[in-house]
Amino acid sequence: QVQLVESGGGLVQPGGSLRLSCAPSRRTLSTYAMAWFRQAPGKEREFVAGRTWIGSNTLYADSVKGRFTISRDAANNTMYLQMNSLKPEDTAVYSCAAGRSLAASYAPYAYWGQGTQVTVSS
Repeated sequence: QVQLVESGGGLVQPGGSLRLSCAPSRRTLSTYAMAWFRQAPGKEREFVAGRTWIGSNTLYADSVKGRFTISRDAANNTMYLQMNSLKPEDTAVYSCAAGRSLAASYAPYAYWGQGTQVTVSS
């Protein structure tokens, strides 16, 4: 079993920045790809960004391209989501996920974090 520990959510004004962190309790083939999803009230969960742990393959939702950056720190075994130029419509619970392949759908991701709230409001 792999546990994902998330941190970094909070309240920020429009145009501001936040960085989310996700650390798997251990790395296995099942954590080859890691991603962030988000779910706003009354909406379905949607893919935000993902990357492979090895190499530099990344994938972004169109709505966050150019504003969000997913990266990893191998030394600290942590995946980050840097969110810049935040908008009120980015408000959601953000969840980290880990799986065997990189995709913008739920299917490959076997492990999920508990979620962290991001609120963008003035």
